[in-house]
Amino acid sequence: MAVGPLSGVKVMEYCNFISGPFCTKLLADLGAEVIKVERPEGDDARRRGPYLNDNPDPELSGLYLYHNTNKLGVTLNLESPEGRSIFKKLAAEADILVEDTKPGEMERLGLNYEVLKQLNPSLIMASITPFGQYGPYRDYKAYYLNTYHASGAGYVLPAASPNADREPIKGGGYVGESDVGVYAAVSIMGALFWRNAGGTGQYIDISKQEGMMALEKMNIVRYYMMGKSPSRVGVNRVRDTLLQCRDGGYIIVVLYPEKQWRGIVEALGNPEWAQKEPFIDQKDRDAHFEELKVYLREEAKKYDTEELFFKIQAQGTACAPICSAEQVYNSPQTKAREFFEEIEHPVAGKLEYPGMPYKFSDIRISENHGAPLLGQHNEEIYCSRLGYTKGDLVKLKEAGVI
Repeated sequence: MAVGPLSGVKVMEYCNFISGPFCTKLLADLGAEVIKVERPEGDDARRRGPYLNDNPDPELSGLYLYHNTNKLGVTLNLESPEGRSIFKKLAAEADILVEDTKPGEMERLGLNYEVLKQLNPSLIMASITPFGQYGPYRDYKAYYLNTYHASGAGYVLPAASPNADREPIKGGGYVGESDVGVYAAVSIMGALFWRNAGGTGQYIDISKQEGMMALEKMNIVRYYMMGKSPSRVGVNRVRDTLLQCRDGGYIIVVLYPEKQWRGIVEALGNPEWAQKEPFIDQKDRDAHFEELKVYLREEAKKYDTEELFFKIQAQGTACAPICSAEQVYNSPQTKAREFFEEIEHPVAGKLEYPGMPYKFSDIRISENHGAPLLGQHNEEIYCSRLGYTKGDLVKLKEAGVI
């Protein structure tokens, strides 16, 4: 396991795909011992690409490999009485349990918080579901597409659509799922701090919809303060815009307020057109935005991306280059901070993974290891810790328990 500030904290994960596994990955990367409990068929992420070398092997899914570093892995079928008995034994020794089954499922299995806290009163149990444990949407099934749009975040994407005929889209990849994992980890850390300061164990109810809503708060705030729903049509259209440069790259520039605008004009060498009507004041620039964009784009093509980026930055004006994965990976900034870490995996071999976006002054996280193979630590956990024999494991496997 990784060595870090959470070393000694025992976490049990019964989660699938992204939100729950990302939550526990964050804890594992900080040194917590995380035992990932998978169904015998494995986490669904194992069957999603991209795959290393395009080989659709469940041990080579990039999605699974990234979200499960630094964990121990066991298999367990909770539909069997023996499986549920083993689950209780693991929960009795855990500080934290994170699960993402549908509402009522853990109760059906006899593994809900009210049962488990009798075995382990100090247990912190967190449940991640699409809409939470109560409310009219409680039992709705949902995929990422559903929960992202239920949060309102997708309604304003893509920003600056020319008209409402361009349908809304979800956030790229599974960014919303990962965001929920971060919120779950934060809530667990708060509960752990409270318990260790003399409080008790407790249950945490996490709604994916609400997690994504919390990050989309500005548009929701606009509605309840102004009574008007923001739209993706022309959202912030005069505040920022993309400019393509001579080398084919893009930067995004902010045109509002006046200080921002003046900085861009200075960086562009005070072109003559910017000193004339209708671009002298903000109101006129707003009204002639399409014309303004033509001028800005013509100016941007005189510069390479980094050249224009640094010229605008030198004016103290907000802008940013739109970086590709290649540019991010090869960035001198990420290299200097050693952001990407090399981690060994028994099947995938040595791969580089995105590391932690923060650095401690007195702690260096060390001894990272790759995601567990399916059932890799069954013997270590069940035999060495729970007292089962190797013969018992054979019988458990034959019975479909592991």
